[in-house]
Amino acid sequence: MQKVVAVLGGGIGGLSACHHLSKCPNVSKIVLLEKSGRCGGWLSTIRRDDGAVFEQGPRGVRPAGAVGRNTLNLVSELGLESEILPVTKDHVASKNRFLYVKGQLHKMPSGPGGVIRTIPPFSRPIIQSVLKEMLIRKGTEEDESVHAFVSRRLGSELADVVIDSLCRGVFAGDSRQLSVRSCFPPLYEAERSRGSIVLGMLMGSGGGPKVVPSDLAKRASKESWTQWSLRRGMQAFPEALEDMLKRRERVEHHHHAKVTSLNMNGGGWEIKLDDGISLKADHVISTLPASELASVLPPAAQPLSEQLRSIASVNVAVVNLEYEGFILPVTGFGHLVPSSEDPGLLGVVYDSVPFPQHNRSGGLTTRLTVMMGGAWFEQTFGHPDSVTKQTLLDRATQAVTSHLGVNSQPVWSCVALHKNCIPQYHLGHWKRLEKMRQYISNHNLPLTLAGASYDGVSVNDVIFSGRTAAEGLIGKT
Repeated sequence: MQKVVAVLGGGIGGLSACHHLSKCPNVSKIVLLEKSGRCGGWLSTIRRDDGAVFEQGPRGVRPAGAVGRNTLNLVSELGLESEILPVTKDHVASKNRFLYVKGQLHKMPSGPGGVIRTIPPFSRPIIQSVLKEMLIRKGTEEDESVHAFVSRRLGSELADVVIDSLCRGVFAGDSRQLSVRSCFPPLYEAERSRGSIVLGMLMGSGGGPKVVPSDLAKRASKESWTQWSLRRGMQAFPEALEDMLKRRERVEHHHHAKVTSLNMNGGGWEIKLDDGISLKADHVISTLPASELASVLPPAAQPLSEQLRSIASVNVAVVNLEYEGFILPVTGFGHLVPSSEDPGLLGVVYDSVPFPQHNRSGGLTTRLTVMMGGAWFEQTFGHPDSVTKQTLLDRATQAVTSHLGVNSQPVWSCVALHKNCIPQYHLGHWKRLEKMRQYISNHNLPLTLAGASYDGVSVNDVIFSGRTAAEGLIGKT
């Protein structure tokens, strides 16, 4: 049976879904609906005429695991291999990551020496927590906050400093509210299957999707990449994917196509757009943020809309800064800041260290990105609609001065406020997903949920969710 499939949202997840759908002869038409004027979603790059590249969204992508291989396979399919900028395990940006604690930068322990000695800001060697962890009884809860889980298994010091900071760096979220089961599935699974995180990591907890590696993915593994970017920035990825889709006749692209309502009509959907146009589709794959999908579903699907609305998201301010000369007191990937130190300031990425290729041509410069807000946005800056870019810029440059001892002012800056950009998988997120997918199945709704609101917020997870959504409809490609 030939089907018309509508994909809502032209971010990297929606593009990935279209790409996999377009390989299937049983889909007669794929309609991609994107409300803004461009595809790519949060993957957004500033390219200056002098060659400088600044990321306003995600920067390095990790190549690890099945989802990492899946993304590299897609990079290969798009013919972007020659554009890739790899960072290997022995690079200073991989080895050196810092925490800003009690007004000082501390290198995160790495290698055997860092684990067996007491290294500030820690009060005892990490090996002690690790050895003790193997003896701690398995938890009995179906879910637990990330902070509670790590406190219970590795002690409160690692939870308060390292895990707190990590959750801020990855999710811009609060480790005391985030779910370990949904945010760090490998940790949860390791305890479930092996009774210990350490044993689980050593022995593997099995399972997980299988992805056959392309030559590029094999190269990443052989050369021990820890992350990668693209010469023209991360936005080059969705641009190449969109270009490829434009060459496929069964794919229809609509920009400035904001969906205002979805209604069931004789086994399929009627999709209304804000310009009054109405489209029909046999199936919808939604990669919209959960709350946006909730606002366009029919009144009859209210129980589903309520579940969707319960998935919160946070606002993040991203400030790109460029300084003359090399101004860093340390070299590495960047530093994170625990919430106990400065709640509103999440961390600083030293972009010029992993990706010097993105510096401008001529004359040495340092590019930094300051990340602010997240779960602490409102308490720090007030309502996102009323905060000025100047306030955000001042707060960012002030952090660079106090954390890194930089006394010069930036020669260039850009402030972006991303509203509701990172979904928060709070405690019990797995249960909400189960209920939503059960509702869809019970009511035979031709709807698939994909994108960052559900099964992972990383670029890799979102691309994989688009693939999974497409394959759920057409079988494995």
